[in-house]
Amino acid sequence: MNKTIRRASLFTLLLVLALLVRATWVQFYEGRALADDQNNRRNAIETYSAPLGNIVVAGKAITGSAATAGSDLKYRRTYTDGELYAAVTGYASQSYAPTQLEGVYADLLNGTDPRLRSVMDAVTDTRAAPGDVVTTIDPAVQKAAYDALGDKKGAAVAIDPATGRLLAVVSTPSYDPSSLTAADTAGAAWKKLTADPDKPLTNRALRQPLPPGSTFKLVVAAAALESGLYTSVDQSTDSPDPYPLPGTRTVLRNENASAPCEDASIRVALQYSCNNVFAHMAVQLGQDKVRATAEKFGFDDTAQDVPVRAYPSVYPSGMNASSTALTGIGQYDVTATPLQMAMVSAAIANGGVLVSPHMVSEITDGGGNVLENYEDNGKPSTERVVSARTAEQLQSAMRTVVEQGTGTNARIDGVTVGGKTGTAQHGENNSQTPYAWFTSYGKAGGKAVAVAVVVEQSNAQRSEVSGNGLAAPVAKAAMQAALEN
Repeated sequence: MNKTIRRASLFTLLLVLALLVRATWVQFYEGRALADDQNNRRNAIETYSAPLGNIVVAGKAITGSAATAGSDLKYRRTYTDGELYAAVTGYASQSYAPTQLEGVYADLLNGTDPRLRSVMDAVTDTRAAPGDVVTTIDPAVQKAAYDALGDKKGAAVAIDPATGRLLAVVSTPSYDPSSLTAADTAGAAWKKLTADPDKPLTNRALRQPLPPGSTFKLVVAAAALESGLYTSVDQSTDSPDPYPLPGTRTVLRNENASAPCEDASIRVALQYSCNNVFAHMAVQLGQDKVRATAEKFGFDDTAQDVPVRAYPSVYPSGMNASSTALTGIGQYDVTATPLQMAMVSAAIANGGVLVSPHMVSEITDGGGNVLENYEDNGKPSTERVVSARTAEQLQSAMRTVVEQGTGTNARIDGVTVGGKTGTAQHGENNSQTPYAWFTSYGKAGGKAVAVAVVVEQSNAQRSEVSGNGLAAPVAKAAMQAALEN
């Protein structure tokens, strides 16, 4: 063989080897990335080639699938009472990535979760029958909170304190997830929803932390009792009224100038929502002690999954004394979700023990067999946040708020109710409509529920915006529904 032929043969062999290497690379490395690419239409065709599994509330599916005509996407997602449950389900769309429970359990619901495959599925390489997601949501509580919020912009969360089961997760204004499911109509709906200044796609219950205002005073009170700064909610505090913010010429006054806030006890300070007491208390404790207690309640948790990932509620660090004082009344850079403030009330109502909140009880395969039960084998986790004595004292003080203080609109005949109102500043120099908060617990007939509500905006006059006026009636409706079932 002459030299020219040998060289040509070697070059040809190298080309073949290069093609083999490239083919192998594409098949085993780039292939997975291409398959997982959300812009790969084959994924959508496969996902919507058959009906999806369902999300279940109280034994009934609130989702479904409908056949389509004239499309290679044979089925689309449907929703029952879509606006009511949008903050729970999210959406599964032929055009957009799924959200909320639809996103967390996408593989289970479309049948690609490996746990769903039988031996025959593996042998024939066919997609398994999809599974279902069984939620903890109580439809009566969900609807009561949703109806009570009405046309207000806000959110509500209800928790069973003993189990951590989320009974209601509501965000308003809501949207109908069905408008986003079909590829031919989703674009126009998406454009409208994302352009809406009220942001209906935002899950305000779990994913929009706001200043909690005076509801945060419960956390400061808990820190004071746990640290021994005060031993009783009825002990007089060392609290000048008005309170001069340390290092400044500014004095902090109370909303009610005639309230008995000077040296008031924790009970009285919660009853009248005395800013001077809790601002001074935060400074006395120091930011580290307040933060330690806040974090036990769930603040600063960047991995709060319910199982939808909730945005962290934040207690800030690196503050001077005047800023620390403002955190004592839930201002400065303190933020919280309604989920977080419901967790505060739930832990107090549960004797100081916080049970990890969750809105899925189990997932099942296509035959109804349980794949995972989230309430078995020691789940969910529990943590003692405060002592039983501290919890008992705070429960008592919260009852005073409802029975004789700023939270009277939450009173329910025959039910033991405790709560805390809050009105948080909004905008530079409090130039915009304040946020109205209420966090509470209710007990009756051996049952208990904790509820937190925030109203971001309403048609009420600024002077009429209060936790008692706007948020407490929503909490009352949810508590009644939970305790009367």
